[in-house]
Parts: sequence; structure tokens; C-alpha cells
Amino acid sequence: MDRPVEFRHLRYFVAVAEELHFGRAAQRLHIAQPALSQQIRQLERIIGVELFRRTSRSVQLTEAGATFQQRARDLLSRLSADLDEAGRVGRGEAGRLHVAFSTSAAAIVSEHLREFCRLRPNVQVTPHDGLTADVLAALERGTADVAIVRDAEERDDIDLSLLASERLVAVVPAEHPAAGRDHVDPRTLASDPLVLFPRSAAAHAFDLYTQPLRSSGIDVHVAQECSSWYTIISFVAAGLGVSVAPYSVTRLLPPGARRLELAGTPVPSRIQIATRRGDDRPLLRAFVTASDSLPGRKLDRTA
Repeated sequence: MDRPVEFRHLRYFVAVAEELHFGRAAQRLHIAQPALSQQIRQLERIIGVELFRRTSRSVQLTEAGATFQQRARDLLSRLSADLDEAGRVGRGEAGRLHVAFSTSAAAIVSEHLREFCRLRPNVQVTPHDGLTADVLAALERGTADVAIVRDAEERDDIDLSLLASERLVAVVPAEHPAAGRDHVDPRTLASDPLVLFPRSAAAHAFDLYTQPLRSSGIDVHVAQECSSWYTIISFVAAGLGVSVAPYSVTRLLPPGARRLELAGTPVPSRIQIATRRGDDRPLLRAFVTASDSLPGRKLDRTA
């Protein structure tokens, strides 16, 4: 087979095989009958056998033609499905997406993923969680297509889009003198040990969370350094100190911890969608905008 079979050959063959009449097949295909006959002859030369037995009164499939008919239908069906899938991928309606996210943003990430999966049910989403630094490194390496991070610093090679913001709250042990109140002045926490991640892990986020304390004149010193919010909250519940945290990480507190509103107007924590600069794939654009219609998007989260 020196010459390849082309898409039109399959379409023309199936039309004639189904109609068993060159005139009707030509009408169905919107081409001239002589041109159709020429294309079928060309297909037969490429394959090396006759596909139709022609007489002045009828057109019948040969044994080879009958065998090829179902194969041709299957090929056309698969090609149509492949073309449709390629179009949906190109429009951002299908495909695969590896999403890395900061563990501390899990509650808000889950809302965004739920909405995105509702809007794009044919997209296969694979989530991976970790520390913000690791999440951004995965994005830069290309092992993640998109990332959702918390309070990330600007980078030359990454674009950040605001997904949501939420207020900061104080977390204190249940036996703390202020535990029975609704609000607490940061100055009330001046003598308490602070439980937080080390500044070296995320300087921008560290400065943001300690800003209410520093603005109240408190000399910030972390007594207990932890690498996850789960550990931080657990240590607070055990009575090892107090902390300042984004609201969403305090939704499920252990019995020994209490959440208090901070007096004043602390700068909110920001959850951001991070993409590689210049990566403008439709699927990524769809992911970035998926939560636009959700109530409270980009606003202070209260529940």
C-alpha cells in the first residue's frame, strides 16, 4: 500500500456501502457522482481488491467490501471521537490537570475543586498537597499544572490570582483567661508563648500572621516551631501556647482549643491561584475563573 488511505476515502466508501447506489451516495455526500466513482476506484487500487461488484442495475459489496465496511465505520467513529476530544481539550473542556496546593488552604481548595469539577466534568483533576514552598517548586518544575497557595510572595516566573481572602483569628487554650470571650486584644497575648511555623519557612506569611502582635508592641518570639497547622493547633490545645491563624484552619478545633476574633483590623490572609507566567492554556483559564460565581469569592470568609 504505497499511498495512504485518507479520511474522505472512508467517508465515501461507507456512504456507498450503506446506500448501495452511487447516485444516492453522491447526493448524500454533496459531490458529483463521477467524482465519487473515481474516489472509490482510487481506494480499491490502494487496497488492491474490489470492494463493490457493479452491474448496470445494482451495486453489491464484495466479501472484502463487507469485511471492510464495519472496520471503516469503527475508524470513522474513533476518529470523530478523537477529533471531538481534541477540540474539547483545546477549549479547556477536557484533559488532565495536576493541582498542587498548600495544605493550610485545603478547606477553600475543596470548594474551588468542587465548582471546577461541576463546570468541567470531563477534566481529570489530580490534587497534591504540601507546604507552600514545595507547591511552588512543583509548579516551577512542571510537575504541577497549577497551584493554590496561601500568602505567597511575588515571583518573576509565576502569576498570582486572588482566589479568596479570610480574616486572621487568635487560637488559645481552653483554660486561657480570655478563652470565654468572643474577641481578644492582641496585647492580652503578650505574655503567652507563641506557637507558629518558623519565619525561615515562609517569611511573608510569618510577618503577616504576627503583624497584629507586632502592631501592639509585642516582641515576637516563637516558643514552639511547627511545620503544619494541624500540629500548631494541637500544641495550642495541649496548653503549650497561643497562635494567630487563618480562619479556615480553625474550623475543626480540638476540645482543648478556642478561636477568638482579633480586635482591630489585621491584614487578611490571601489564598492565591499560581500559574507559570505565559502559560495561557484554556484549561488553566477555566480553572482560574471556576469560582467566580461562588458566594464570598475574594471576600472575607466567615464560615
